[in-house]
Amino acid sequence: MGTYLSIAARNLLQAKRRTALLGGALAAVTLLLVVLMALTRGLVENTVQQATILLTGHVNVGGYFKTTPNDLVPVVADAKAVREAVEAAVPEKALVVDRMRGMAKIVGNSGSVFSMLAGVDPAKETRLRAAMRLAPERAYREGGGDALKGDLAGLGRKGNIVLFAAQAKRLGVLPGDTITLTAASQRGLANSADLVVAAVAEDIGLISSFAAFLSRDDLLDLYTLRDDTTGSFMIYLKDISQAEEVAARLRTVLASKTWRLMDASGGGFHKFESIMGEDWTGQKLDVTTWKDEVSFLDWIVTAFDTVSFLLIGVLLVIIGIGIMNTMWMAVRERTGEVGTLRAIGMQRRAVLGMFMTEALLLGFAATTAGALGGWVLSAVVDASHVKLGSTAARMVLLSDVLHLAPSAVSVVQAVLGFTAVTALSALWPAMRAARLQPVTAIHRVG
Repeated sequence: MGTYLSIAARNLLQAKRRTALLGGALAAVTLLLVVLMALTRGLVENTVQQATILLTGHVNVGGYFKTTPNDLVPVVADAKAVREAVEAAVPEKALVVDRMRGMAKIVGNSGSVFSMLAGVDPAKETRLRAAMRLAPERAYREGGGDALKGDLAGLGRKGNIVLFAAQAKRLGVLPGDTITLTAASQRGLANSADLVVAAVAEDIGLISSFAAFLSRDDLLDLYTLRDDTTGSFMIYLKDISQAEEVAARLRTVLASKTWRLMDASGGGFHKFESIMGEDWTGQKLDVTTWKDEVSFLDWIVTAFDTVSFLLIGVLLVIIGIGIMNTMWMAVRERTGEVGTLRAIGMQRRAVLGMFMTEALLLGFAATTAGALGGWVLSAVVDASHVKLGSTAARMVLLSDVLHLAPSAVSVVQAVLGFTAVTALSALWPAMRAARLQPVTAIHRVG
């Protein structure tokens, strides 16, 4: 093996220009792959982080209540008993937060929007408060400056509402202005409430474009609900990977206590349409994981993965053809050498091994350099906290900064994958070289 490596290294060094071009192309493609994988991983991390702060816990116990088959309110009745059962069933919990949930039309000074509402208890929403920052006035007011107005300490206080910048801009409101919420109460009657905009927070990706936060008591009043109801219990675990296991356990425990449960078929407000058509009354609890609640965001990751796959696929084909052509050139240039080696007794298997070692050495060295370069580039970009100037980019990437999350696994996968592609592309030319007859090879050169 050492002989093969020394011969391969010598041949690569002799063809410096060809080696540099092909090695550079391999390194560049590997670098691109590692960066794309880091961007995809960063996108997933953003989805999990923002969703589990703004929208969902790691595991959720929500509910739906029907007074008639055609009425539907997303609430949990007898919330105290449900909470006690939840906390007893999940000893590995880190935090349990209960939120009211609703959907209402928000009417501002110059527009209106339909928004998902969350009624929060400020004393328990430490994760939410830590994630929110005041938006500069220019983010929601034409001609505004960098001034930070309002106070996020008003989050969850009765009579206040906290909006995000995109919503405030569409509504034409500033901190201190009054907005009106309109929604149908539990009995189907129209109800409204006037609230003061306590603060306008910076947008946090796609999710923040349809979320607003107000007092739990104000949301209970808007829907004319009793104090012993809530929207959902959001359970945060010490290890998010246990979410599926905990959700399955909760379904078993809650069902054993005679509560009726919804089928385990996803979560979120997209269930409304299907549930409205079901012929039942009373309450059903709904146990979901964070993945269920943000399934509507899967298209972002899927679309990004598809584009990345197509791009890498095209590059792989180009690189594969380049490697094959390069190896053909190497075989033709060294036909005499192959003939001489065969004439003095080198076996076909040894000739094949010589050319394959050359391809593997080139592939491994180039892809390793490219993968490490991609790792370093991703880490530097992520540490630089590059601001995303495009609103569309912020919405898609669920962040206001470019987040790349390189991993050792992605580096190893890129190196092994592209080295394998290099070897496979070189296999056919190497086999042709091994099949050359000594006399034919020597005469062809002569």
